[in-house]
Parts: sequence; C-alpha cells; structure tokens
Amino acid sequence: MAPAAAVAGAGESARLAREVARVLDDCRASLAVHQRKLRELAAIRAGPGGSGGRFLPAFCVAVTPLFDLARRSAGSDRAARFISAFASASASSADGGGDGFLEGFIRFLITASKAAHRPARLRACQIISEIIMRLPDDAEMSDDIWDDLIDGMKVRVQDKIPAIRSFAVRALSRFAGDGEDGGIVDLFLETLDNEQNAEVRKTIVLSLPPSNATLESVIESTLDVSESVRRAAYSVLSTKFPLQSLSIKQRTTLLHRGLSDRSASVNNECLKMLKDEWLIKYCGGDVIALLRFLDVETYESVGESVMAVLLKDGALRVQEGHSIRQYFTANGENEAEQVSNIQLMDAEVALYWKIMCKHLQAEAQAKGSEAATTTGAEAAVYASEASDKNDLLDNVLPSTITDYVALVKAHLSAGPNYQFTSRQLLLLGEMLEFSDTMNRKIASSFLHELLVRPLEHEVDDDGNQIAIGDGVSLGGDKEWAKAVAELAKKVHSSVGEFEMVVSAVVEELAIPCRERTADFMQWMHCLAVTGLLLENTSSLRNLQVTAIEPSQLLHSLLLPAAKQNHVDVQRAALRCLCLLGLLENRPNAELVKQLRVSFINGPDLVSAMACRALIDLVTWHGPQAIDQAIGIELPDPSYEKSQFTQVDLSEMNDDDLNIGVLDILFSGFQKDDWEFSLEGDNHDNVPTILGEGFAKILLLSENFPSIPSDLHTVLLSQLIRLYFSEETKELERLKQCLSVFFQHYPALSDKHKSSISSAFVPVMRAMWPGLYGNAGGSSHVISKRRKLAVQASRFMVQMVQTQLFSTESTDQASKSPESASGSVDASNNFDISEEGLAIRIAVEVASCPDKKTAAGKAYALALCKVAVLLRFRQSEQKAIKCMRSLVNSLAASVASDKELMKELAQMAAQLRSLDACPDKELSQDEAEAIFKKLGLDGGFMLDTNQAVPLTPAVRSVRPPAPSRRRARRAPSSSDESDVDGEVNLPAASVNRVPATPSMSAARSQRASKTAALSKMSAKPAAAAASSAESDDQSDLTSGEDSSGEESS
Repeated sequence: MAPAAAVAGAGESARLAREVARVLDDCRASLAVHQRKLRELAAIRAGPGGSGGRFLPAFCVAVTPLFDLARRSAGSDRAARFISAFASASASSADGGGDGFLEGFIRFLITASKAAHRPARLRACQIISEIIMRLPDDAEMSDDIWDDLIDGMKVRVQDKIPAIRSFAVRALSRFAGDGEDGGIVDLFLETLDNEQNAEVRKTIVLSLPPSNATLESVIESTLDVSESVRRAAYSVLSTKFPLQSLSIKQRTTLLHRGLSDRSASVNNECLKMLKDEWLIKYCGGDVIALLRFLDVETYESVGESVMAVLLKDGALRVQEGHSIRQYFTANGENEAEQVSNIQLMDAEVALYWKIMCKHLQAEAQAKGSEAATTTGAEAAVYASEASDKNDLLDNVLPSTITDYVALVKAHLSAGPNYQFTSRQLLLLGEMLEFSDTMNRKIASSFLHELLVRPLEHEVDDDGNQIAIGDGVSLGGDKEWAKAVAELAKKVHSSVGEFEMVVSAVVEELAIPCRERTADFMQWMHCLAVTGLLLENTSSLRNLQVTAIEPSQLLHSLLLPAAKQNHVDVQRAALRCLCLLGLLENRPNAELVKQLRVSFINGPDLVSAMACRALIDLVTWHGPQAIDQAIGIELPDPSYEKSQFTQVDLSEMNDDDLNIGVLDILFSGFQKDDWEFSLEGDNHDNVPTILGEGFAKILLLSENFPSIPSDLHTVLLSQLIRLYFSEETKELERLKQCLSVFFQHYPALSDKHKSSISSAFVPVMRAMWPGLYGNAGGSSHVISKRRKLAVQASRFMVQMVQTQLFSTESTDQASKSPESASGSVDASNNFDISEEGLAIRIAVEVASCPDKKTAAGKAYALALCKVAVLLRFRQSEQKAIKCMRSLVNSLAASVASDKELMKELAQMAAQLRSLDACPDKELSQDEAEAIFKKLGLDGGFMLDTNQAVPLTPAVRSVRPPAPSRRRARRAPSSSDESDVDGEVNLPAASVNRVPATPSMSAARSQRASKTAALSKMSAKPAAAAASSAESDDQSDLTSGEDSSGEESS
C-alpha cells in the first residue's frame, strides 16, 4: 500500500502544480482578473488536495518556469505581482495566519536569490520586494526567516545587475525605519555615494527613512545628474521631512535648486512641495508665514523667486481689505505725529508688497498692450481687465506721495534693523506717479535727504570710526544705492535733470573735501554719491552743464581722494575713476597713471580695486588706447610680440611708463604674496580679478586685434595653470569662472583651438616637477604635481576635441575621423585639430633634454599616453605622414612600457591605413613647413624608418637555474614548424633576454602540443610558417613576451 500511496501523492502534487500553473497563465494576460484568481487559488489551496503540506511544493514547481525567463516582459511581471499578492495574503489574520506556506515560500525565494542564474536572482528579488511591501502589519514569521531574508538582500544590494540591486533596496526599505535596522541605513548611504545606475539611486533615495543622518544625503541628491533622482529627492523631502526640521540654509538651498532646475518635472515637483506641503500644510496658506521660514533679509532672491512662482501658479492674490494703507493708523496734523502713527512693517511684509505690486503693474501693462493690439469685444475685455488691475494697484499703494514719504521715513528712523524694509519701500516708488509738480517737489526734497544722509558707522573700543557696509556704495549697500538711483531717475525723469540734481549734492558734499577739513567718513560719503552719479549717467555730455564738470571732478576730488591714506577712501576713489574712464571717449592720462600706481604700490585691497578698474578700461577702450594715453608708442606692425615683459611689481618705479598695461597686469600673476580673505564670495582679490579679466579678453579676442595671437597662447597657458594650481583651490569664484570659460572657449572659434594646441606644451613644461627649472620635492609632492599635470593634459585634449558652435570654421574641423575617413581630399588645417597637437607632443618627446632622468622618463610617458588618445583625419595626409615618421621617437622613449608600446603600434598601424601613399615618404622641406606652421623650432630630422621597434622584455632578476640536459631526437616536421613559428626573433632580442626556467617549460609544453596538433591535422608546414611570419610582423612585442603571455 505504501508505494501506491506515494504514487497517488505524486499524482496529486502534479495535479496541483498544473492547476496553479493554469491560474498563473490566466494572470499574465491582465491585472483585472487578479482578484478573482486570488480567490480561485485560495480555494485550491483550501481544498482537500492542498492539505497535508502538498500545496507549497506544487506551488514552487508551478512558479519555477518564471525564474528561467531570460527577459522581463509585461506578462511575467503581472504573474510575479500576482504571486506576491497571494503570498502576502496568506499571512493575514483573516487567513488564520497561514499554515507555514509563507515561511516556506520565503525560504524558497531566499535560495533562488543566491542562484548563479541571473534571471532567477532577479525574479526572486522582485517577488521578495513585492511581498514585503504588501505584507500586513500583523503578519507573523519567525525571527530566523527575517534575519536570513535581510542578510540575503544585503548581499544582493551589491549585485552586479542594477535591477537586482534596485529590488533588494526596495525589499530592505521596510526594515530601514526600525529602531534596530541592522546597518541598513548605513548600507543605503554607502551604496548611494558609489552607485552608478540612476534607477538604483532613485530607489535608494525613495527608501531612506527620515532622520538627521539621511537628510544631508537626500539634499545632495537634488544635485544628481539624473532628472528622475532629483525629482525623487524633492518627493521624499516633501513627504518625509517637515518644514520645521530643515534649517533656513537647507530650505533656501532646496528652493534655489528646484525652482531654477533645467528640468520642468523637477520644477513641478519643487513647486508641489512648496505649495502643497510648505504653504498649505505647514503655513496654513499664509505666504507671509512661509517667507518668515526663509529669512528673506539674507536670502532675498529666494524669497522673490518663491513669490514669483506662486503668483504665476495663481496660488496668491490680494486679500480683501489688505493693503499698504492699513499701516497708517491715523492722519496726524504735523509730520512728527504722522510718523508716530505709522505701524512698522516686517521684512517679509515689505517684500510681499513689493513683489505683489510689481506683479499687478506687469499684469495691467500686459493686458493694456493686448487691448491695444486687438479690436472689438476682445479689446474691451482686455481693457477692462487692465483697468481692474490698475484700480487694485491704486488701492494697495499709499494714497498720496506724502503718505509714501512718511512711510519710508518712519522705517528709516527706526534704525538699521529696518534698512531692508526701507529699501523695499523705496522700490515701490517706481510704481507711483510723480507728474504733478507738488508731488515731484515733495519727492525731490525726500531724495535730497537720502543723498546727504550720513553713512552708518560704528565706534570700536579705541574710539575709531568703522564704516558699515562695502565702503564704496551709498548707504554701504549696493542694492540700497540702486534703489535710491531708481527712485531719483523716476522723480527726475527729464533729460539731464537727474545729473543736475545729483551733481549739486556732490558739489555740496565736496566742499569740506576741497578745504581738506573732511574726515574719511565725509570723503567716503562724497565719493559714494559721486559713484552713484557716474554709474547712472549715460554720457559725460550730460555732466558738462552741471554744478561740477568732469574735469573739475577729476582734479579736485577723485585724484586727491586716490592719494588719501585711508584704504576705503582710496578704493571708493578708484571705483569712481574707473566709472569716469568708461564714460570718456579717450582715457585720461592722469587717470590711467593713477590706476597704474595704485595697482603697483597700493595695499592689496586697493590693488584689487585698481586691477578691476584697469581690466574694465582695457576691455572697453582696448589696451592700445590705454597705453597711448600715457605716451607709449605703438609697436611696429611687422613685429608680433610673443611674450609679456617680465616686471617685478615690488621693485617697479612709479614713473616707469614704458611698460604696457597688459604687461603690468600679467605681472600680477607672478606676485605670490597677495593677501585675500576666504570669507564670502572671495572675489576682491587680484588673482580672481586677473583670471576673470583675461578670460573675458580671450573669449572676446576678435574685439582686440592689437593683441598678438602668441600672447593668447601665453594667457591661456597661465589660466590653465591657475585652474589646476593648488594655491588657488580655495578661490571658488575663480574656479567657477574659469570652468565656464573653458567650456565655451574652444567651441567658439577655430583660432581658439589653435591657441589651445599651442598652449599644451608650455603648460606641461611649466607644471611638470623636476624639469625645465621646476622645483622637485618629496615623492608625495612630486606625485601630486604630476597628477595635476596629467589632469591638465587630458583637460586640454578634451578642449581640442570639443565641437564648434559656429559654422564659420571649415567642415573638416568639425568632422570626426570616422566621417572623414572616406575622403582623401588634401586639407591643411591640422594646426587647429588633434593632428597638430599630436605632432607637437611627438616633437616635445623627441627633443626633451632630460630623457634619462626619472622626471624626464615620467614626462615622456605621460605625453605618449596623451598622444595615443588623439585621432587623425584621412584628409590630413601631410600631417599623417609627418606623424608616422615621429611615432618611432615616441616608442624609443617609452620602450619599457609594454601596454603603451602596443597602443603606439596600433596608432602606427592606423596611421598607415589612413595614409593614401604609405610607401611615399615626407620630404624634409615639407616637414619643415609643417613645423613652421605649428610654431615649432626647425632643425628636427624625421626618422625615415617608420617601423615601430619591438618591446624588449624585462630582464629577470633571478639567475637562470641549471636546466636538465635532455636527450637528442631527430627533428620532425612539427619541430620545424614550431621553430619557424616561434624562433623568428631578432638576434639582439634573443641575446639580450635570457630564457628563464618558466619560459623554457612553457616553450616545451607548447612545442609538444603543436607537434601533436600538427600530426593530427596534417597541416602543411608552409601554411604554418606563413601564418607565423604574419603574426610576427603584426605583433609589437618580442617572442619571449608573447610566449610569456600565452603561458600565463
């Protein structure tokens, strides 16, 4: 009976497996049948055939084919979801907690997740993750099952298949939020930093629990290169992290990144977080409360962006009864009483009303323009909407100019804490009407008070006054000065009226300065108003009829101020001199001399301001005009300057006016004792200003034809060294500026690419330690400097390979080698492409004076590694032939590096295939013409032997062991074939490299194998010899090297 019962049990299990497989097949078609099939499968399990523990084995057998599918499909994913839903439903309390089916099936899946078969691991992790996400809270399983499951999924997080890693992370996400997560969160954070797949990073970000440890990683993910990861980060921040849990810096950073992101989906996700979560959920729809969370006084631009996007989305509108007028509690009879009855605004309220009023004015103007460009009923609708917006704006703004002035004065009188609010209210003046004479008179009087208002200052412990602010702008704040200027131009809108009013104030403030009775605060105040005047006037012609003429302004105020002892006074004076020089048609000689002297002899802050002024004047007037202003004669047109004049700024004479302005500015790079602060934007330092200035000059090189092209190469070399210098790594503004510059410079013009190619060798010579007069150092320092030089070389290669933006260059310059390989038309623009750079590198390697030193060998090795990255176009036949003659010199310099020798051999073979006439050599005259076009020194002789030398094998340091003498045997045909195929080596190579025992053993083994194969296949010896000869000719390494590689 027992065998019969076993057969019956097996038959019942097979029947159950077929029933389960039928249900799974039905579930692959559509998700709509899943609920019905769940009930059907539950009935099969509860039936008599499913009892006795027979259902789990049958179920596993039925689902096993799903694990063998090599490709994922919609049907298989539906079946996996159904299996997960059934398994998770079997653990519910309504199902009686199950009969061990879930635990058994989980064990089956854990085993499958460890399989070597990739589809099995993938499907197992997919079903496990679905089950865990669907499991009810009251599901019961043993701790051993959970531990095995978690450990298995931790291993799968490091799987080589991205989809498996993603499912494993999803499976562990439910355990990450527990108090004792077993290191899951740490595993997620570590994996997130090193993960290359965007989908896996997205899954990790979505799986991170909210905590202080994970917050920073989620915020960093908003800078991910993948759009989906950035969007997921904002989704997690909006749902898992309350607004109050973020710092002000984190809130503003997230909004700045999200609202300015290049992806519309990320913008929408950030707006959803801002509006639905932060504004509605945490601030109850009160935008003022939201702005208080952002500290708009510090992060004004973020507050303005938030207001702008919410207004554009329609989430904000003026509430009934809310306006600026509500801050006037009563109208007093006199001014003092009126000011006392004004309620002071908070900074957030002032910013809100400024943005709201600007929005209403813009909408009214837009509707008015649409009404003017349309006709009929549509025009009437637009006109009505424009009228409504204007009426709403009028009801929001103060009723009279007197009220507006009183409101601003009240906040000014409240002290420096209300400076931000006062500036926002000043900007409201642009929306007021000043056409009435009385209103203009009131506003003009108020503006005069603003202009003559003393600068804010503090007194230190020694009784010295310290100005508050930047020291050069009105009110100590550039934004405050801009607001005053905008209001002044609005009030005094007639031609020349603004200049007349402000110059009268300058004349009034300059009286104590002329009489030499003013202290430094009065000097700074006068210069701040002067800068306001010069910055907002369009021409010196408008100043000719004012209270103080430009010439008088220069000689009686600005030049004496530049010679004051106080640093802030000198800085403010130099700024005004720069503004005055920009307004002049021709730069004034005394002005230029003063700027030069201040740059050379002034303190570092003064030199920085003078440097900025000189750079601005050079870019506006041109370097020749600046030099001509002080009497420097123009150079001979036939002479092209190739280097800047070396100037020692610390020893330069003030009266030495024979040195050009570019030479003086470039010498600022050579001075290494500039002092600068790393706080803030750290942009007030000479290296940053010089880097930005010369980057502008190079970027707009077509506007400066007087600067020779050789100087472009010098400037570019200096900027590249500056970008990779360790001394300037803390200057973040300079790094950012140069990063943008290098991104655009090579793509604008083929002349720029030529400059990059010409700058390659000078940069490498200047950066490589231990060569060309460069200092060496410890091994650590040398290694670090070599790495920086290699990075710079790869960086310059990328710039040369950058495609051009414009279409002015030739088609060949933008073609890839693959697209140009089919054309053999002669071309001669190799100097702007990779061919010219490759020739420069080859000549530099061949002419390196210190090849035998360690530094020289490393230098040649690094250059050769760059040379093999460059590509040649078939149209550049002369460059190809020239490079074929130079490859031999490259190989001779790096003969000890086998891998590089192989790459050089491949390069030589590729050059030969691109050569239309490979047997025709390049004449020395043609080579000299190529070198001359590339600006290389003549006299370099080409190598007519274009065959790459073989790689010498490395000599063994062990003495050869005495080999056992073997018995002689008669040579067979297989032995002859073996000799012909393997011992065809140069005699020098054989004599130079002794055979080690391992080599001899490998040869003997291979010889016996070759003999056996030759006898079995009866292959002719001639065919074996010919193939061996062709292999020997095409292979770069010698026979000993190849035999060693084959034996290994």
